[in-house]
Parts: sequence; structure tokens; C-alpha cells
Amino acid sequence: MAEITLDNIAHSYISNPKKETDYALRLIDNSWKNGGAYAILGPSGCGKTTLLNIISGLLTPSKGRVLFDGKDVTDLPPEKRNIAQVFQFPVLYDTMSVYNNLAFPLKNRGFNKTDIEKRVLEVAKILDLTDSLQKKAARLTADAKQKISLGRGLVRSDVAAILFDEPLTVIDPHLKWQLRCKLKQVHEQLKLTLLYVTHDQVEALTFAEQVIVMYEGAIVQIGTPQELFENPSHKFVGYFIGSPGMNFLPCKIEGNRAMVDDVGIGIDDQTAALGAKAKGKIELGIRPLYLEIHPDQVKAGVPAMVKSVEDQGNYKIITVILGEKHILRARLPEGKPSPLKKAWLKFPENWIRLFSDDILLTN
Repeated sequence: MAEITLDNIAHSYISNPKKETDYALRLIDNSWKNGGAYAILGPSGCGKTTLLNIISGLLTPSKGRVLFDGKDVTDLPPEKRNIAQVFQFPVLYDTMSVYNNLAFPLKNRGFNKTDIEKRVLEVAKILDLTDSLQKKAARLTADAKQKISLGRGLVRSDVAAILFDEPLTVIDPHLKWQLRCKLKQVHEQLKLTLLYVTHDQVEALTFAEQVIVMYEGAIVQIGTPQELFENPSHKFVGYFIGSPGMNFLPCKIEGNRAMVDDVGIGIDDQTAALGAKAKGKIELGIRPLYLEIHPDQVKAGVPAMVKSVEDQGNYKIITVILGEKHILRARLPEGKPSPLKKAWLKFPENWIRLFSDDILLTN
């Protein structure tokens, strides 16, 4: 396993990039520790796969260096970097047995028969493939084939890192959950360095110790799932993480109130001080989970009109209109009375976040 360092990396698919928007991957300067489990999360086109291909050696960056344990590997091809990569669609040999598919990477590297058998049986047990070892890969289901593809990456204990590029996209939702659990178990048992690229926040947040959120070619935040949810450092993270995402309201700070048009929302002294110093466009952010909604008037509540109610089974999502145009969503726990036409909103001060020009205001 290796510590992976991206030393001021940037990449453009244009031969002579002149401005920031010419870069598919903007300046990145980060290190990821040996044995860590990381997810690279973001929407399509944000630079996730470009970043992964630079780490694997399929792409040479326009700027910067890639280091494995301090060694410069920027110009080395994939086969010299000692990495394993698992792709969206299973990569395996249909005419071979499951055993021979798993053994193939080890045979290529000259491992002896005893070591190969030991490692293949170990990985097969972890992935629940033991009963299928003598079956032809072509006869297996899609999820079993993807398990083999995962196993071909995991079977090599000497790799610097294993890179996953949206490996569960073609798997149905129930089996996705099973395979995510398997990957988490694999990491806990083998302590491999894992980088997992996905656009699915559920996959990222349930798999990784640290999530790397990308937006428009840049890393906008790296943190634990809890950090990303409770303290998104960029407005995009607040919007992208969570279902539904964070509510945002344009506002002005007047004393200890955030004024949304003519509606005043109470904020604490610390938040008010941060807002008063900010120069850019100020927005108040709050998660639907923390926005309280009541059918009757409550102290410090502000009125809103109910637009829709979505019953999710164990909770409801209430969409309301604050003032003339501001749409907010609140999560109402099961058993709580649902407002019909008019609602009263409470904004708990400890869950209010202020953003200036999309960036979280902090001390």
C-alpha cells in the first residue's frame, strides 16, 4: 500500500490552456494516507475519472506531480505503478473459471502455486465466491461477475492502491448494498488503500472514511460524512449531499437577524458577527432535517404556505413557500401532524449556516 500525493496537479484536454475554465482538472494539492478508504464524489463531468486516470497512469497531468510514498511516478505507465483498477463494467475472462480469473494477476507476476491458491481462497471467501470457484465466469449473474472483477483487484496484496471507477453502476439496488458492505469488510480486514469514484452519495457516504467532493474540476471539500452533512464548506456540498439537499435563502444581516425580504430569522451572536463582516452575497443555509415545521403558530416561528407533501413512509418531505418566492423543504418525522395550507417554520440557531459567495463563513 502507498500514501498517494498529488503535488499541484492540473489537467487540460486543450493543448494550450490559457484560463481556469480551460482545465478539466483544476489545481489539486492533497495527500491520501496509506491504508485509507476514500470516495471521490461529484456529478458527471466534474473531473472524477480524469483524477483517477492521472493517479493510475492512464493520463499524464498537464501540470504537477503524482507521488507514491514520496516517489515521483508521474511519467510511469500503469503497469509500473503497481496499482489495480476496477471499472464500471466487469473485466474478466468469460471462458475461464472463477478460480483462474482470480489467479490470473498472480500467475502473471510469477507467484508460486501454493501462494496463489492461498490468496485466491482467501479473497473468494471474503466475496462469497467459494462455491463458484470451478464455474465458468460466463454463466454467472452480473453481480457475481462484478465480484470477480473486484476480486482480481483485491487478490494482489502488493498493490500500491486499488482504484474503483463507478464499479456498482450496472448492479441492481439491493445487490449494490450487499457489495458496498463487502467492500467495507474487505477494507477492514485487509487495510488496503482504496479510492472509489462515484456520483452516488449513498455509495460514497456508506463506503468511505473520507469523502472527496468535486465540483467543476476542483476539490471543494474533503471530510467525513458527518462533516460534509453538518458543515459543508461550499454551497455545492450542501446542495449535493443529503436528500433533499440543504435549503438556501438569500439574506441580509441586521443585528441578530437574517432578513429574507421582510422576514426576520433569529441567529446567534457568533453567526451574526460572521455575517456582518462578509462582503459577498450572503445566503442562509439549513438542512431539511433541522428545519422545524408546525401546523400551528409557535414562538419565534415564521409563516409559510404549504406547496406539497411527499410521504416517504417513515417521514414526510414538506415543500413550503416563504414570502413570495422562496422554496424550502422540511423533513417531518413520522407521527407528527402535517400542516395543510399554512405552516410555521422554526430555524434552530445551532443548525443555521451562513455562506458568502458560496463559501461557508467560519471563524
